Amino acid sequence: QVQMSESGGGLVQAGGSLSLSCAVSGMMVSSEAMGWYRQAEGKQRVLVAQISRTGGRYYDPSVEGRFTISRDSDKNTVSLQMNLVKPEDTAVYYCKPLRASIDNWGRGTLVTVSP
Repeated sequence: QVQMSESGGGLVQAGGSLSLSCAVSGMMVSSEAMGWYRQAEGKQRVLVAQISRTGGRYYDPSVEGRFTISRDSDKNTVSLQMNLVKPEDTAVYYCKPLRASIDNWGRGTLVTVSP
């Protein structure tokens, strides 16, 4: 079974930076399109960044230019570099393959951005 373990969250001031990491087991991150999602309190989980098998990247407009998704095939991890964070970035962040048939989620990592 594919499993994801997210880490790196914490409390950061607005304008600061944070780096999230996702360790994946049960599959190779290079073989699937991977995404970072976030869920703010009381809201639905949304996709904010994705990287295709060939390295193409897509970002939600709310994070484009500030967040960068990357993949380390040797470590089998996916990362999310968050720069110039805003209070509205506060959420629990999850990573997962985009393939719909992989429907289990990790525990996520909480990012809190203070004004």
